[in-house]
Amino acid sequence: MNLDQLIKGCIKQNRQAQEQLYQVYKNVLFAQSLKYCQNRNEAEDNLHDAFIEIFTNIKNYKGKGSFEGWMKRITINKAINRYKKSYFLTPIIEDHQQEQTVTDKEIDLPLDVILSFIQDLPNQYRLVFNLYELDDYSHQEIASLLGISESTSKSNLHRAKHLLKEKIKSKSTFYNQTKNGK
Repeated sequence: MNLDQLIKGCIKQNRQAQEQLYQVYKNVLFAQSLKYCQNRNEAEDNLHDAFIEIFTNIKNYKGKGSFEGWMKRITINKAINRYKKSYFLTPIIEDHQQEQTVTDKEIDLPLDVILSFIQDLPNQYRLVFNLYELDDYSHQEIASLLGISESTSKSNLHRAKHLLKEKIKSKSTFYNQTKNGK
């Protein structure tokens, strides 16, 4: 079945079409969930919830923009709503410490290590970082989604980058020393 046929089948609640749509997009949406969740279990739960939402509301997809983009937005919103319900998101206080720069030459870490650093960020930092840096949301959109001010969004992004730089620099130095036998 092509995508249009899958969508029509899902609107009619055809289980075969739903299964096929799930198989085609589960990996893409799971990767999206991993960016916003703290671990694989949460990402799996988020993926499940997102597909329920997708199948429930597929009749509302109007064909404007990409279907995959529509599903990714649902997946992101599910993750954000999960944190809004279960965590108290607090803004940070601006930290005016001197930033250390990390050059590309210093970064020699596997992608899974960097992803784990992102997943270890405090919830609001991780959400803002992912929305802004990985999914191209504006600070205005992030503020609206998370119920915070634009300046808080900017501040949280700054702090997330600072924490990531510290972790990357620390781990990269250790990783390079280990790799080079020092």
